[in-house]
Amino acid sequence: MLGTLAGIARHGRPKGPMETVDHVEVTLDGGIHGDFRGTIKPGGKGRRQVTLIERADWDAAMEEVGHSLPWFERRSNLLVEGLDLPQRAGTKVHIGDDVVLTITRETDPCERMEALAPGLKAALLPDWRGGACSRVLVGGIIRVGDSIRVEP
Repeated sequence: MLGTLAGIARHGRPKGPMETVDHVEVTLDGGIHGDFRGTIKPGGKGRRQVTLIERADWDAAMEEVGHSLPWFERRSNLLVEGLDLPQRAGTKVHIGDDVVLTITRETDPCERMEALAPGLKAALLPDWRGGACSRVLVGGIIRVGDSIRVEP
């Protein structure tokens, strides 16, 4: 299974504005450079260092609620295209030449989604449509256009 990294986004503080970038460093201790969620807190497990969402899932949710908001409004870090993200904790996802993430859990949609568009929270609930959380196993630089593959 091979897909493409179609977008990268980050936010420097809780509820802060999302910033899209074309490349970024990903580290074991900090996740996506410049994203506040990536830092592992003392005693924490880093289960939400990097979040991923599939373009097809976001588009389906948008169609369901009759809106056309940009993907980063979901507040995910990475937009994946052409690949069905694994729905099993422990699955490894390789991005570009170096970066390896491990899926930790589903990204639960929050009330913030409902504020964006009525019905959006419910539209993101089925089949992990809201995305996946992950922890960084191997850091490096990722770029929009990099290949993404799931380790069998």
